[in-house]
Amino acid sequence: MSDARIGSSFRDPSGFLFTRDGVLLRQVQERYRRHYERLKASGLYETLVHGGLLVPHEERPLSDAAEEGAAFVLRPERIPFISLPYEWSFSQRRAAAVLTLRIQQFALQHGMTLKDASAFNIQFHGVRPVLIDTLSFEVREPGAPWIAYRQFCQHFLAPLALQARVDVRLGQLLRQYLDGIPLDLAAKLLPGGLKLTLWQLLHINLHARSIAKHAATKARAKAAKPRAVSDRGIEGLVSNLLDAVAGLEWKPEGTEWGAYEETLGYDRADREAKHSVVGSFVRESGARTVLDLGANAGEYSRVARAAGAQYVVAADGDEMAVERGFRRLTAEGDTGIHPLWMDLSNPSPSQGWAHGEWPSLVQRGPFDVVMALALVHHLAIGNNVPLASVASYLAQLGRQVIIEWVPKSDPQVQRLLTAREDIFDRYTEEDLRMAFAEAGLDALQVKPVGSSGRMLYRFGD
Repeated sequence: MSDARIGSSFRDPSGFLFTRDGVLLRQVQERYRRHYERLKASGLYETLVHGGLLVPHEERPLSDAAEEGAAFVLRPERIPFISLPYEWSFSQRRAAAVLTLRIQQFALQHGMTLKDASAFNIQFHGVRPVLIDTLSFEVREPGAPWIAYRQFCQHFLAPLALQARVDVRLGQLLRQYLDGIPLDLAAKLLPGGLKLTLWQLLHINLHARSIAKHAATKARAKAAKPRAVSDRGIEGLVSNLLDAVAGLEWKPEGTEWGAYEETLGYDRADREAKHSVVGSFVRESGARTVLDLGANAGEYSRVARAAGAQYVVAADGDEMAVERGFRRLTAEGDTGIHPLWMDLSNPSPSQGWAHGEWPSLVQRGPFDVVMALALVHHLAIGNNVPLASVASYLAQLGRQVIIEWVPKSDPQVQRLLTAREDIFDRYTEEDLRMAFAEAGLDALQVKPVGSSGRMLYRFGD
């Protein structure tokens, strides 16, 4: 047997995740026994799992424990793809926030409370958020405050407020502040004066001052008896937070790529030809998992799903495009496509303690197929990334790669070259083939995209 601890699962003494021969397991420590038993006996676990709010698990024999001290060993349902909070669109973050608060409401009804409100504890089945940390609950002690209140405000309310009220790109602050955006920073960045809302004053500005005050008087605060908070008080707090989150809205304005599928696409015949070829390539690859890079709002992610892919991650660097995709997929109820906000020229790195808590995009692969449709020219010409580097990286992400080759004569490439010198003498189809050959992938299929002059390649070994 080969055990491997999950890098992000070391901070909670209540238990940890590990894999054994590829199977995900969770060890629950003896110190957490009464909380876990209450979770099951109270009916909270069944309520949350039945409602699709918490990942289900099966209990395994204690002989499956990774080390001594286990009270239980669980085998949780595995999520198809792990995304990180700084890779979510605005509406994804808001859905995750609402889920967290709804779970806290259910927990209070069953005599429990969330001890954690980390955004990293929420994952997505396509567009449906779900809590993955079974050990986030504890028995509610009478009069105790909600211990996860500050974490919720830092992980959810502050970034949502900054995105909605200042600039949607400020969600990327979570890539720097993994434990949530500091509330004093959020208070400085958010509008004040007449634009200051009551919830912002209470949950961000005054909350930040309270944190600073307690930090300055830590010894006295520790000695002082905390003020009792009733169940009704906690319920009121959660209800107020729900109203605040529900009231936050981001109305995307036009961006260059936000409406690309409607404004800069092919004519009807070439578009249908592209659909057909992409679908046939995915079918012939036999892919179960697909990473669609430069996915925009997910048009070709849907093509991949229709061609047999069970799960597609639709990644794009344009926040409006990802937002549009998430809203559209939510309305359709498709849980097989997972929108992702990521700039491929600066993809998510390994993050956290010793670079080992949160994995890079490469570490979350490989996918059966990577699709890069009308993307390579943006990387090679728009970002000066050599074709050899593009091919090498895509080959790390997927076992097969579907590329749309856009020649220099194409209007979109000419558009990129209007304001710069053409130094790209190694941007040819022959260079593309050589780059993928050096990366260990050969051209398995090549087909034209209608009469556009573009070509679709399927590379594999």
